Amino acid sequence: GMGVQVIVKDPAEIENIKKREMDITKERIRKIIDAGARVVLTTKGVDDLCMKYFVEAGIICARRCNREDLKRLAKATGGRVVTTMADMEGNETFDVDCLGASDSVREVRIGDGEMLYVYGCKGHGASTIVLRGANEYMLDEMDRALHDSLCVVKRMLESNTLVPGGGAAEAALSVSLDDYANTIESREQMVISEYADALLVIPKTLAVNAAKDASELVAKLRSVHAKGQHSEDASDDALKFMGLDLVDGVIRDNLAAGVVEPAISKIKSLRFATEAAITILRIDDRITLNDMKGLAQQ
Repeated sequence: GMGVQVIVKDPAEIENIKKREMDITKERIRKIIDAGARVVLTTKGVDDLCMKYFVEAGIICARRCNREDLKRLAKATGGRVVTTMADMEGNETFDVDCLGASDSVREVRIGDGEMLYVYGCKGHGASTIVLRGANEYMLDEMDRALHDSLCVVKRMLESNTLVPGGGAAEAALSVSLDDYANTIESREQMVISEYADALLVIPKTLAVNAAKDASELVAKLRSVHAKGQHSEDASDDALKFMGLDLVDGVIRDNLAAGVVEPAISKIKSLRFATEAAITILRIDDRITLNDMKGLAQQ
């Protein structure tokens, strides 16, 4: 690769070169072992001779590991991914600070394959969730559900605010917009009323997907939120947290039940839906081409 050529005239020197290469490799492995390493993971292959040195030292050595997995493992154990052993002086050394720490490392058989488990990592900020299922379709569905759950937690930690789920936020906003529309004396009242009705699509869809009576549940939900917003009794303040219980088909306090959503996700969904509706309403004309052949002849 660098255009360096070594010309050997004596065949005996070839054996010396090979021996020196093995000695250099052995010296590198010895430096890793002397640093205190008990497990070695690499993205490349490991020669049988190198593996022999690791086995004799009682060290686990895994080859052809994924680079992203190594980065996450380094973060979890507090170690660093080492790309070269060369130091600033041109010598080869292995820094002890590059080593991570954990309680134990075990090889566990999962299904038809084997996986390397690292327990009790001393670092922070990384972990692994192993999904097991009957087939790939089930695993894909589990992966999507888990990804959605992790994204919800991420959004929650970012915004630090939440709203009750189960259609509670939409129903409360719908009732509030209906009351506000009654105070408008222009044609804008119709727009606000339609926007309030459109918000009820969310609780209606939730009820239909759960095979419940959507009309009855949404009517009860609106009634509860209207009572909570119009009542002066302090005991009715908790009615703003009422949402749908799609298991029993009733109205309940979803905040107390733990059914919540990140506020930032709710705000963004409403904002994007509103912008999409405004964009469509701005289209005042369209041109439809029915006969493409006739148009081509013209």
